[in-house]
Amino acid sequence: MGFDDKTVYQVYLKSFCDSNADGRGDLRGLTSKLGYIASLGVDYIWITPFFVSPQNDNGYDVADYREIDPAFGTMADFDELMREAHQKNLGIMLDMVFNHTSTSHEWFQRALSGDKRYQDYYVFRDGDPDMAPTNWTSKFGGPAWEYVPSLGKWYLHLFDVTQADLNWDNPEVRDALAQVIEFWKGRGVSGFRFDVVNLISKPATFEDDHEGDGRRFYTDGPHVHEYLGELVRRTGIRDYVTVGEMSSTALDQCIGYSRPSRHELSMTFSFHHLKIDYGNGDKWTLARPDIVQLQHLLKTWQEGMQAGGGWNALFWCNHDQPRVVSRLGDDGPLHRESAKMLAACCDLMRGTPYVYQGEELGMTNAHFDSLDEWRDVESLNYHHILMRRGLSDDEALAVIAERSRDNGRTPMQWDAGRTVGFTTGTPWIEPSKSTSACDESLINVASEVDDPSSVLSFYKQLIVLRKSSPVISTGGIRFLDDASVPVIAYLRSGNLPVGVPGDARQVMAERDSILVLSNFSGKEEETGPEVARLIAENTWEVLLDSYDDAHAWDGTAPALRPFEGVVLRMRMGN
Repeated sequence: MGFDDKTVYQVYLKSFCDSNADGRGDLRGLTSKLGYIASLGVDYIWITPFFVSPQNDNGYDVADYREIDPAFGTMADFDELMREAHQKNLGIMLDMVFNHTSTSHEWFQRALSGDKRYQDYYVFRDGDPDMAPTNWTSKFGGPAWEYVPSLGKWYLHLFDVTQADLNWDNPEVRDALAQVIEFWKGRGVSGFRFDVVNLISKPATFEDDHEGDGRRFYTDGPHVHEYLGELVRRTGIRDYVTVGEMSSTALDQCIGYSRPSRHELSMTFSFHHLKIDYGNGDKWTLARPDIVQLQHLLKTWQEGMQAGGGWNALFWCNHDQPRVVSRLGDDGPLHRESAKMLAACCDLMRGTPYVYQGEELGMTNAHFDSLDEWRDVESLNYHHILMRRGLSDDEALAVIAERSRDNGRTPMQWDAGRTVGFTTGTPWIEPSKSTSACDESLINVASEVDDPSSVLSFYKQLIVLRKSSPVISTGGIRFLDDASVPVIAYLRSGNLPVGVPGDARQVMAERDSILVLSNFSGKEEETGPEVARLIAENTWEVLLDSYDDAHAWDGTAPALRPFEGVVLRMRMGN
């Protein structure tokens, strides 16, 4: 199935729409909003986990892969969602959390009872209660191992202590997980997203990491490609849309995961471009965004994946990330312009765009100012860790306000009411708060849906452009003017189908080429010499501009205004 001209809309179900006033989003709430999602022009809906779970990590701690958590509805509700979605030509993608299960899962409970068969479903190691098998650190902070006194064993949890890592070297585990895929295929699912899937293959020998937190030993492990290929063959999902979330991975690995000839995944999520504001590489140390590094990473991954025949999933936001307009754009007077610029820069690159709920509205960070308002287990853990590092309570809260995953989990803003149209009850997490510079009452579906200048209308135009312009869906990409940062510029041109390797140096301006210019600065900036030459030597028309009053590009490249994004199409050469 072709996916080069498709767009995926991500729904974080818990925060999308509540149908029964319990303060949590649910399946019936999502079904009630399918008309809105279809109106965007997207093709697939990726739904975050709604399986039975104790919700220690908001559903990414699965206790039963084949049952729906009552908090989200019933199987009948899911079947109704599938019927309604198919009637609107929307495919449903499910989120498969196969690196680990909840410790509440029946498999783990059997392991705790002493059943050696099920102990082999997980990564258990014998050991002294005072000496963990390795010094690895959990992604959520603290040690990555937990001791079970009744067994005299440690189990591995790369994430929360209630998320025990599965042992993919056990064929029974791989078979059981394949059956999960087959079960949901049978209910009409059209695609799958695989959570941290490049961590599933653990090393043969566990050893201490004296240089880092252990990830270099378990990332992109020895059998990961073998196991993914086996899963795809066994379940018959080769022609389905599949995407893998890649944790701390490398370019060559993502080419391998997504090159069609390998029959593993359709595309990959990588996160290097979202670490450009990590001080010294640490998520919990604040730093100004390094736009020079951003340009370098976008160029490296876009042109590198193109050269290797791989395929990117394009995104700024998801349920684990702060809102990009707060992070790289402007929460104040230029909110609308910067949100549009960021959308064009991301969604017109080579790959498949993923729009996260509310991103199409320009939703911002939460702007919470009290620890009591945050819900995310990672954020709460790190508040304590940061204070142990010597930060004051206020300083630790300032870091949480910038970095918390809850920034992307506040309720979807349907209207300007007290609970933003998300629920008639008390929401599980409060809506984003207005600040002196940012009026949240203007950022919602009701305010934007009929406004041709809104962020919402701009996203719809981007989605139409990908479907109507082959150069966007399958054209090559070449980045221009490396030294012109904070202006990031790239050219889309020609025809380079998915899986066909291409050299960026061969991507040349021609009729119908697309030029995308993005100013990541809050002040006016000049474009670089390559862009100036292309503008001078050819005739261009403005397709989209993040400002309402677009400048003419008639032989001379004007300076880009603060946070301005411009999309130009070449009509002819001079």
